[in-house]
Amino acid sequence: MSASHNVNDIRDRLLDAAGLSLDRLPMLHVIFDRMATHCADHLRHLAASPMYYSLSSIESGRIGDVLEMYEANAIAGVFHAPEWDSHVLVGFDRDFVFTMVEVLLGSDGSEPPVDEERGFSNIELRIAQAIFEQVGKALQASFALVADTPFKFERLETRMDFAVIGRRNNQSVVAKFLLQALNRGGEMFVIIPQSVLNPMRQTLARVLTGDSSARDPRWTKQIASEVRKTEVSLKAVLEERHLSLGEIADLKVGQVIELQATPRSRIKLEGNDEPLFWCHVGKAEGSYVLRVDDFIDQEQEFIDDVLSR
Repeated sequence: MSASHNVNDIRDRLLDAAGLSLDRLPMLHVIFDRMATHCADHLRHLAASPMYYSLSSIESGRIGDVLEMYEANAIAGVFHAPEWDSHVLVGFDRDFVFTMVEVLLGSDGSEPPVDEERGFSNIELRIAQAIFEQVGKALQASFALVADTPFKFERLETRMDFAVIGRRNNQSVVAKFLLQALNRGGEMFVIIPQSVLNPMRQTLARVLTGDSSARDPRWTKQIASEVRKTEVSLKAVLEERHLSLGEIADLKVGQVIELQATPRSRIKLEGNDEPLFWCHVGKAEGSYVLRVDDFIDQEQEFIDDVLSR
């Protein structure tokens, strides 16, 4: 065995023991965000009610410790990733399963959510398996950014001690997702052994720019066009004065309020109550006009206002 092989082996063992630094792997967040989007897209056409997937957290921990939190409260699906020569685990907690069953069977949410400790029925298990197969497609599409591998669904487990992938004390990365539908929701989790991600850590440490294919240029152009058409109200402020409540209460119809402004005073142009430009007033063809002179630096304006007091 060569010296370089020994060094690499020792390095990998140290990384396995210490755990991956998730803060240094920003690509994981991109991948799992994409997975949430893919899950929603794959299941949307099966449901009558809208549902929303969102990534809630990415953590690291030992496989056994993670599964222990879901014991007797979840269904797990074991997937084989042949290109990685490893397995990945996807799980649905009880609330996720019950919510998804109601959504897929056409519930409108008028009935109270299921709140009882019981085993999962055959219908619930079959629906869960169908969802696992859709999640496997979402996993493959999301990880295609860094590694192209299929995720083949192997089996379904309701006992977490049977769902262990590898040794229970092996380090893993756990992504948790929130499902929201029918004013209720549940949690989906994905467990990936750290040994699978170690060889990809350099790729996961940088955000790839090759995701542009997911963007539709026609849609981007349409969005930009519609944004430019958005109506914004403009207001020209000649002068602002501070009055006490008593002074305002004493105002009478016909009373003249004197202003310090002159035709040479700068006028503040606001858009939707946000200061934008300093302008000067003028006349053209019988109408008042404004000439834009300068941008308004809001930070500097605030400092000047504080210093003048």
